[in-house]
Amino acid sequence: MKTNRLLKIFILEDDRWYGAMLEHHLSLNPGYQVSKFENENAFFKALIDTPDVVTLDYSLTEMDGNQVLKKIKQINPQIEVIVISGQKDIATAVNLLKAGAFDYIVKDEDTNDRLWNALLHLQEIKNLRKEVESLKSELKKKYDFSKSIIGQSEAIKRVFALIDKATQTNITVSLTGETGTGKEMVAKAIHYNSVRQKSPFIAINVAAIPKELLESELFGHEKGAFTGASDKRIGKFEEANKGTIFLDEIGEMDLFLQAKLLRVLQEREITRVGGNGLVPIDIRIIVATHKNLLEEVKAKRFREDLYYRLLGLPIELPALRERDNDILILAKHFIISFCNENKLPVKSFSPEALQRLQSYHFPGNVRELKSVVELAVVMADGEQVEAKDINLNVSGNSASLLMQETTLRAYELKIIQHFMEKYENDVLVVAKKLDVGKSTIYRMIQNGDLKQK
Repeated sequence: MKTNRLLKIFILEDDRWYGAMLEHHLSLNPGYQVSKFENENAFFKALIDTPDVVTLDYSLTEMDGNQVLKKIKQINPQIEVIVISGQKDIATAVNLLKAGAFDYIVKDEDTNDRLWNALLHLQEIKNLRKEVESLKSELKKKYDFSKSIIGQSEAIKRVFALIDKATQTNITVSLTGETGTGKEMVAKAIHYNSVRQKSPFIAINVAAIPKELLESELFGHEKGAFTGASDKRIGKFEEANKGTIFLDEIGEMDLFLQAKLLRVLQEREITRVGGNGLVPIDIRIIVATHKNLLEEVKAKRFREDLYYRLLGLPIELPALRERDNDILILAKHFIISFCNENKLPVKSFSPEALQRLQSYHFPGNVRELKSVVELAVVMADGEQVEAKDINLNVSGNSASLLMQETTLRAYELKIIQHFMEKYENDVLVVAKKLDVGKSTIYRMIQNGDLKQK
């Protein structure tokens, strides 16, 4: 496996000839940096340079292998030790391995080959550990909510402040907002910035699972609990133990399961389907819905006691149309990400394209914006994304037009601009459709109020 730096190896061997032989053999690998020591004093003084691995002669002049191994591990437990010994005593080997030795190799004609293989194995393990640590670091960086949740609007800053409060305790969090506003991303940001970050984050969409299967999915089942239950199954709550469970679309849960969930939240223990035993759980709950749960409570579709148990810290995610210039910030972020992921030259938006994005109200919110941007990059022929490359569901956006409070004049311009685009700048057709004088439209174009695209 490819490494980022040389593997630093110390050889502690009081037999000068044997030590020289090991040094020569290991130095044949250009990825190894090898240093040889013939006495314990010199070796321990050099240990400040922190080798990755030590090959240790078991029978030294002043100390035996057990003593040297123990002292190495006291100084730095991360240093791996391979013991090389003339003894074939199994009990000695077992004791050394229990004490923390990576491997135990007997001196014979195969020593060099076994040492070579042991070092390759050790190097592979170290590289895997580094990769895991790197991925953990990237994951934490990814869910640094000030970087992963993009935006500078006052609306999103209020969300940042609430996320920060949520990360400091284990309080239940209830996320509300329209579809596509990023509720799962916020849930992950809370989890990966909390004290539970090293434990599982388990997400489940309540609406995506048939209600007759949901109980087993959440709480697991015992073997033979129902037809087809050939084995015991662990549910999502047990999978999330010590971590966080995210229940998306919680408003879709039927009343029977709501009662069982309430008991789980109160008792902090679950019972698998078909079982009698109680399984204790230690989890954090984050729920999300696009519904108004209080209205669902009034309509008797959601339990009032469960509603107040789940309310915890409420965080309402703003719709994209309520986030000012975040549309443009997000669009530029998505275009860079998509180009980098697909190894494409990074494209930019033309001013007309940006205006087209900003004039749309995105009923699908951030999720829709991401899809629109990615498609626009694919459709664009040049280095810039033009307005014609941006495919918007304008016909389905008439309702959202009124959701942005503005002047009557601005509404008038938006409507006329929409019809101009729809009928390819045919002023006579637009004037007839809207019952507006054509001279009025020509004057708007001349004044720069309308754009001909």
